[in-house]
Amino acid sequence: MKSLIRLPLAILTIFWWLGVPANALPNLHSVTQAVDEHYNNLKTLQAEFTEIYQGSGIERTESGTLWLKKPGKMRWEYRSPEEKVFVGDGHDVWLYLPAEKQARKSSMRNLNDLRSPLALLLGKAKLEKELQGLSFAPDVQPWKPEDAMLRGVPRGLEDRVRQVLLEVTPEHRIARILIHGADESITEYRFSNQKEDVEVPSHQFRFAAPPGTEVIVEETGE
Repeated sequence: MKSLIRLPLAILTIFWWLGVPANALPNLHSVTQAVDEHYNNLKTLQAEFTEIYQGSGIERTESGTLWLKKPGKMRWEYRSPEEKVFVGDGHDVWLYLPAEKQARKSSMRNLNDLRSPLALLLGKAKLEKELQGLSFAPDVQPWKPEDAMLRGVPRGLEDRVRQVLLEVTPEHRIARILIHGADESITEYRFSNQKEDVEVPSHQFRFAAPPGTEVIVEETGE
C-alpha cells in the first residue's frame, strides 16, 4: 500500500479511469484509440463552450454554443461578451461580426492553423498520428478530477504551437483543449452539456451576409 499512497492523485485517477491495477502502467494507445473511435462514430455534436485566451497581457473569455456535423461542418455562436458567428460548411468558413457589420470569408483549408486541434472533435484525426510526442500529462490539473490529461504537439505547427493539452473524460469525450502558442499565449476551450447525434439541419452551416455587411474575402494561400 505504501507505493500506492506515494503515487500522485492524477496518476491514480488515470489508473481508475482505465480500470487497471495501480501497479500497472496505463495504456496510452488504448485511451487514444477509444477517443478516436468515439468521435469517428458520431455524426453530430452540440455543446456549450467557453473560450479563454491569455497572451500579451490580454485575458479574454467568450462563450456560446457549438454545433458540429460531418463531414467538416461547424457553427460557433458566440453570445458573450458580444455576439459573433464562426461557421464552416466543409469548404468555406465565415466569421461574422454583427456589431462591426463585417463578415470575413476564407477557405476551410486555412483552418490548418492554431484552431486545427479542434478538428479532433470532428473525428477527422487520429490522436497518435496528429500529435507528436503524445503522452499522459499527470502534472497538469484537470478541469474535472475524474478526467485524464494528454499532451502532444500538432504535426506541422511546431513553429507556432509548443504543446496541446487534451482533457478526456472516462466516457472518452474531449472536455477541454488548451493550445500553448510559441508566443507564450494560451487558448483554452471548455466543452460542457455535450449532446451527441442530435438533429442539426444543414442550413445551420450556411451563411449569407445580411444587407449592408462589408464582406472581406481572404486569400487562400494556395
